[in-house]
Amino acid sequence: MSFKSRLFFKLAILPCFLLLNVLLGTVVQAAEIKSVDAKEGSALSYFNQLSHSGIVLQDEQQKLLISKSAHDYFIPASTTKLITALLSLRHWGADHRFKTEFYLSQQIEQGGYKLLVKGFGDPFLVSEELAVVAKQLAEKLKQQQIHSLLAIQLDVSYYKSGLKLPGASLSDNPYDAIPSALAANFNTINIRKTAQGFESAELQTPMTQTAFKAAQNIRSFKKINKGNKVGLEQRVNLGRDEKVGQRYFAELLAAFLIEQGIQVGDQVEWQTLDLAEQTHIYSHLNSLSLDEMIRPMMKYSTNFIANQLALNLSSEVMGGVASEQKVAKIYQQQLSQFFGWQQFHIEEGAGLSRANRLTPTQLIEVLAAFKPWHHLLPEIEQDVFAKSGSLIGVSTLAGYIRNESAWYPFVFMINQKVPYRFRNRLAKELSERY
Repeated sequence: MSFKSRLFFKLAILPCFLLLNVLLGTVVQAAEIKSVDAKEGSALSYFNQLSHSGIVLQDEQQKLLISKSAHDYFIPASTTKLITALLSLRHWGADHRFKTEFYLSQQIEQGGYKLLVKGFGDPFLVSEELAVVAKQLAEKLKQQQIHSLLAIQLDVSYYKSGLKLPGASLSDNPYDAIPSALAANFNTINIRKTAQGFESAELQTPMTQTAFKAAQNIRSFKKINKGNKVGLEQRVNLGRDEKVGQRYFAELLAAFLIEQGIQVGDQVEWQTLDLAEQTHIYSHLNSLSLDEMIRPMMKYSTNFIANQLALNLSSEVMGGVASEQKVAKIYQQQLSQFFGWQQFHIEEGAGLSRANRLTPTQLIEVLAAFKPWHHLLPEIEQDVFAKSGSLIGVSTLAGYIRNESAWYPFVFMINQKVPYRFRNRLAKELSERY
């Protein structure tokens, strides 16, 4: 998945913008390179003509095969997710599974029970997983002769309220979905528009009241004509109000519980729980392990997963409520300690911030440490396994070229406009050479 950022400045303030770029060390260059035809001839020759680009390619013995501007600072874009994945795997291990806790609160005056849900930022509570949760919960409830619930109460205090991670915009695109301690389907909905109205575009996902309201605000739909999928569809995020996404989580959970024979009231409440006063009923560990979550994060460049991992890491390492400030601090601390870096800047885990700065050499060090998990990267060209990054005026790629049984780490960092898919062409050319 590619990421897009928007430019809001006008021509009248362009000189100030350029001055600010100089002060911040920005190396974005919007001009097209006209001196070399990128569609013909060597991709590497074209790359060498780019004024704001860096490259490093090594063999397995760290012998330098290609190097240009290896110690200059560039915007890494979504190759930042390599760092997020590395820090997460080192901290939790590949087999780690994220938890969600469930409690019961008896309401004597109302003659029933409330289901209390404590969220811990599980990045992958998709519909299929919530169906598993509901089945397990229903069995636990029926064992206690409980067949109905008055309400669902949510404890989302694991994350700071009103999170605003750097680089995120206000669009309705899925990649701008906000993080949350409790979220379903990456805080997005996938809607199909028909002559009869709106319906879920996923067989596994029930249509809920919140989804219907969100569908009414979708501005445009895409025409789909693939196999059995014909019509108008669109996936959007659930907006900037975190309670909308949290309510959607509760509604989906309720729908799956109803399918299991448990009646659930419509009321959704928010409350920070005193867990010592509640009756614990079920601990759910996600069916997917950490490495199984990282693989799709890399393939589809899912910002939501990266942000959740970064926030969870910040809470576990620093203690207390997860926040964007703790994310920035933990990245600075851990990367300084692990690699000995003195100059760099990473302030969020997805790579959307244009304030992030790394050198090609630093990313090569990340790849060296990430090598035990290189299989989690997608194969973007034959024998090229890598994570890409895209912002306006930014095109990056970092990964490995497979040479028989050897894996050669490489990094391209381009902070100016280049032709579409140029980085793939360059990676393919290098894989054929080496």
